Amino acid sequence: MTRPYIKRLSFTLLDSITDKDPMVQEQVCSALCSLGDAQPDETLHACEEYLRQHDKLAHPYRTKILRAMETVLSSHIHDLDKDTAGAVILLATSEMTRTKELDCDWQQAAGSVLVAVGKRFTNQVMEEVLSRFQPGMLPHSSVLHTLANLSVSNAFDMVPFLPSILSTMLPMLSMAKQDALKVVFCGALQHFSESILEYLANLDQAPDPTVRKDTFGADIFGAYDVLFHHWLQSRDAKLRLAVVAALGPMSHLLPSERLEEQLPKLLPAVLGLYKKHAEAFQISKSLGQILEAAVNVSSRTLEVQLDALLVALHAQVGWRGVPGVADLVGMDSSK
Repeated sequence: MTRPYIKRLSFTLLDSITDKDPMVQEQVCSALCSLGDAQPDETLHACEEYLRQHDKLAHPYRTKILRAMETVLSSHIHDLDKDTAGAVILLATSEMTRTKELDCDWQQAAGSVLVAVGKRFTNQVMEEVLSRFQPGMLPHSSVLHTLANLSVSNAFDMVPFLPSILSTMLPMLSMAKQDALKVVFCGALQHFSESILEYLANLDQAPDPTVRKDTFGADIFGAYDVLFHHWLQSRDAKLRLAVVAALGPMSHLLPSERLEEQLPKLLPAVLGLYKKHAEAFQISKSLGQILEAAVNVSSRTLEVQLDALLVALHAQVGWRGVPGVADLVGMDSSK
């Protein structure tokens, strides 16, 4: 099939995306994906051109088209040519940042397209996304989301970008006033930290085996200082949980002396969250990561905190109903 034919066929399908029947909309998306399986470059070009030409197309329909494009990209990223990738990257970045709304499906779909392209064309995606991540200016929340998702989907290619991203991000934290944006920053820091830890755990396969943990220590500690001493005190429950989710993996990247210095305040603060949140999974997960980091640096703080840790953790597993655990709580911690 020739490219003009694929374009006409795609446009005919896309014109039906606004049908009032949701089943028809789903069939259109399925047909686009099937066409993309046969002719990925031509179908993606057609979708890209259609969205550019139909600037007033409502967000829900744009979202469906972007989701179909993501599906095609995920299956055929290694078949994609550079020109198609470039056109898709420009489109998705524009779609992602056209409105200042937080967390809408349309923005998430555009970001997912960039993540799918970034698995192969990382440098091209980063060039475009970082043009919207400038020092001294709060970035669009979707830019942060996309950088975070890129980092966990492709750690080997993304970690080399993170020292400059973190140093650019650090001054932005004090500029963020909305709790919703602070939550996005926390999610980005969590995913960046997870990506770095994955990279460091697989240095034998990494493209640059000279990367070291201390490369990130100063910036991670600067971010930790803002999250722990300011944002964790928020009345917003979602923000507190986002902070504690970030602090877990971040604790592994703190310089050893900084972690030891912070543990006497950090552990009680995390334990105190159990009283504020009915859903304790994220608190326990983060606490486990912090304890693992403390053990890795042979912390002397854990012994002092042992009684409080045992009481809090036994309460979480319902120790009163577990044979033998009740006796453990009453044990002298020196034994």
